[in-house]
Amino acid sequence: MNQPAPPHPALVEGFATKRHLWEVTGRAPCPTIASTMGVQELTVERYEGVADDQRILLLRGPITIETAPQFERAVRLEKAETMILDLSDVPYIDSVGLGSLVAACVSHQKTGRCLVLTAMKPRVRKVMEITKVNDFFVTFGTTWEAVEALANTGTA
Repeated sequence: MNQPAPPHPALVEGFATKRHLWEVTGRAPCPTIASTMGVQELTVERYEGVADDQRILLLRGPITIETAPQFERAVRLEKAETMILDLSDVPYIDSVGLGSLVAACVSHQKTGRCLVLTAMKPRVRKVMEITKVNDFFVTFGTTWEAVEALANTGTA
């Protein structure tokens, strides 16, 4: 039996006042297909940042062709001026996941909002470097660094 994962360590530091586990999964329609294909699910946890209009989305699981619709829905539903995507629990992304990240960033830029990425694993960072989109994003080593920097400046 799986037990829920503990909250992200940076989020326990006092800035996350609300936590919601969204019903955002990448499950295949049939459990048998999911288990034979090795499909991993994606969950998204939403936290409020230190600023009034700052949100942190903690992603758990890969961002792939199977989970991109759930990721896109979670990002689209969030209307905060500043969104921090914590990728510390994203083991890998595929080309569709990368496209979803780029689309989210473009959407935020067009509406004058800020989107930053934090805590990328080396495998995710490598995909971004190979595809040359790494300079397109504002990134921070940790979520806490992003929260502090954005709270002090208001934007990235």
